[in-house]
Amino acid sequence: MSKLIFEPEIYCACSKTAELDGTAPLKLDGAGLWVGVLSRGDCLLEGCEQPGQSGDVLLGTSPLTLTPRSDCHLVAVRLTGYCADAYLLRLGAARWADGASCPGAAELVAQLLGSSTPAMAYALLCAVGKADETARPLPALVAEAVEAIRQNYMALYGVEELSEQLGVTKSHLVRAFKQALGVPPGKYLTSMRIEAVKTLLLSDEYNLEMIAGLTGFSGANYLCRVFKREVGVSPAAWRAAAAPPPAVPKLPPRSEEMFV
Repeated sequence: MSKLIFEPEIYCACSKTAELDGTAPLKLDGAGLWVGVLSRGDCLLEGCEQPGQSGDVLLGTSPLTLTPRSDCHLVAVRLTGYCADAYLLRLGAARWADGASCPGAAELVAQLLGSSTPAMAYALLCAVGKADETARPLPALVAEAVEAIRQNYMALYGVEELSEQLGVTKSHLVRAFKQALGVPPGKYLTSMRIEAVKTLLLSDEYNLEMIAGLTGFSGANYLCRVFKREVGVSPAAWRAAAAPPPAVPKLPPRSEEMFV
């Protein structure tokens, strides 16, 4: 029997649970909104600049890849239904939110791990209703470094030049940057350049030598080496895989068909 439109599960339900305990990475999949509570340790979320810290709330849709920086414990539930879908429309990218903005989330997630009801799932969704609007600000030095990299990644020589621009030592910048974002500034700079390369690869107007010059690489050969190391495939292979499929010729209306 098909579900009636007024059945509670249509609007909000807990369809899956997951737990991370230790240092092994965890991947969260399936359609819906994942809500997780990090109760111990520091954890990286792929695609998110800031690592999660104890007490933070995870929000996002799959695929989500969590990589602990230390011994971590996280429990997560996947919410589905019309209400969860509506929340995802405004959420945007997956993120860590400040758990202080939704103090009831941890208890609700724990309850959903044991027994799930639509009312409890909806209560959790309400509890994190404004959590997506809060995020822990970056330290001033790190925020300034991130902005400098974003604005000038194509011309920035390296971390030495960046630290000189910011008026700090290289070691101090690397230490502060890595503690805040989980990666050193050199790695972040490379990631920005790789994302710019991917954007240019989507157009046939640029060859590899031109792309290297526009994104801060010393030449096409060096670009290819770094790209394959970071992405796992060559720029040419990535471009071929990302190319749109050939257009299917449009058939004429039946009135214009010719018959023999």
